[in-house]
Amino acid sequence: MTKDKFEKLTEINRRRLMKGIAGVSAASMAGCIDQFGGSEGGTLNFAQEKSPIEFDPVVLNDVPSAEICQYVYHGLYEYDDTTGHVPALATDMPEVNDAQDEYVVEIDGDAEFHNGEPVTAEDVKHSFMAPLEEETDNANEVSMINSIDVVDEQTVQFNLEYAYAPFTYTLHRNIVPKAARTDDKEAFNTENPIGSGPFEFVDWTEGEFVEIERWDDYWGDTQPNLQTVEFTPVEEGTTRITTLQNGDNDVIKGIPPDLWSEVEGMDDASIQQVAGVGYFYLAFNCNDGPTTDPTVRQAIDHVFDMDQAVSNFVEPTGVRQYSPYPQVLIDEWDFPIDEWKSHHNEKDIDKAKQLFDEAGVSMDYDWRIIVPPDDKREQIGVTVSNGLQEAGFSNTEVQRLDWGAFLSQYITGNADDYNMYTLGWSGVPDPDSFAYFLLSRAEDTLAITNGTYWGENSDKGVQASEKFIEARSSDDFDERRQLYIEGTNLVMEGKPHIPAYSLKNSFGVRSNVSDFAAHPTDQFHLVSDHNNVSLDE
Repeated sequence: MTKDKFEKLTEINRRRLMKGIAGVSAASMAGCIDQFGGSEGGTLNFAQEKSPIEFDPVVLNDVPSAEICQYVYHGLYEYDDTTGHVPALATDMPEVNDAQDEYVVEIDGDAEFHNGEPVTAEDVKHSFMAPLEEETDNANEVSMINSIDVVDEQTVQFNLEYAYAPFTYTLHRNIVPKAARTDDKEAFNTENPIGSGPFEFVDWTEGEFVEIERWDDYWGDTQPNLQTVEFTPVEEGTTRITTLQNGDNDVIKGIPPDLWSEVEGMDDASIQQVAGVGYFYLAFNCNDGPTTDPTVRQAIDHVFDMDQAVSNFVEPTGVRQYSPYPQVLIDEWDFPIDEWKSHHNEKDIDKAKQLFDEAGVSMDYDWRIIVPPDDKREQIGVTVSNGLQEAGFSNTEVQRLDWGAFLSQYITGNADDYNMYTLGWSGVPDPDSFAYFLLSRAEDTLAITNGTYWGENSDKGVQASEKFIEARSSDDFDERRQLYIEGTNLVMEGKPHIPAYSLKNSFGVRSNVSDFAAHPTDQFHLVSDHNNVSLDE
């Protein structure tokens, strides 16, 4: 990567996270639509946790917007009912050369956009290259692409800067019509987004609602059952539960831990849930201050019990996680989770005091823990602060920051800004999505997702970073697995993170809704090859 490109992408990535959606990959939220079902009708009312803000896949980064766009647009590929790839706009899986740096994809000749125009290779090229050309906030998601060749109207070839093992996940990116988008980008983003999915965009008012409607001329095999879907943002958890209970909403996303049992006890609603592809953690500043010393990080791990904290503040909406990888990756890659779990320290204040003394940390030190605006992560920070006080420190601060302030602060590497922070990351179902972006050297990962700086400030960090960087460009599963195991062993020993939990992708669903399906990638399926939501009378 050239210096100019690195500096450009660093700023792009910084602006992306400044939007407040830390650890969210738009690629991981790409559409999941296949064709199935009938034509029954009805309006599904869906309560989101936050309001969407834009609808152009070239620029969007936020989960609420992507939840809607997954039905307006298609990608070349989409997820099946778990984390496998299935063709959407593509006719088949890509043809890949021996060097694993060229991917050729054929586009379905029947595919067309809502305006009646066919989906072409030029549209695909534009959808993937526009983020880099326009320096959008999500350009890092396609930064491994060197160029794209239009072979013919229905065939496109991706030329990568290097062999990138998880590239098929990148190919989930939603496709936009080049001519319609470039004619008026602002209008396309907020007034008239045009895709090739089974639903058309109808109307929206930011902070109030978004309406999409079944596209009767959909090119796919079968129409969805639902006629319309209306999305409404309901940020306050108790209010969201109330709208489910009184029938104002048929489906709600996100059930707070303290209200889980209330939804479980409803006669006319139930919880649909699946383990998510995410990772939440406590991270240390390994660039400046006392937490640069691994002995201090071990001491802090002894002042509290992460098992108990997760039990108190996260369960049953999430589960304890003992490594940077969610359970779906532990299972698929047969990672040695029992070995990694052994690095978890029990609470032992006497041991913590001993380690602090060995490291020469003064009891007058001012500890600073910063957390984003999320109750669960704030409680983790408070638990650590209480443990430090129990160990004899009187000056401990937990500061809850809004997303903009937090995302500017946690990457400075300055101990005056933070000694520790709590954060989370939603990735695609590949170890690279977690190891590379969160635990490799900041210079290589554009410094935005890695506020620890561990990957360049310790021998173990440098070694682990090298293994993770090597693993992303290998096309051999066994070789990649071994590199991830070796690198993660160093992570668990060096403790730049203390893994905390993985959230479930959970929804409250009223009994009049049939065939709703939660998906591991923070998505939900309204219509796919295994379900088609309908509303009962």
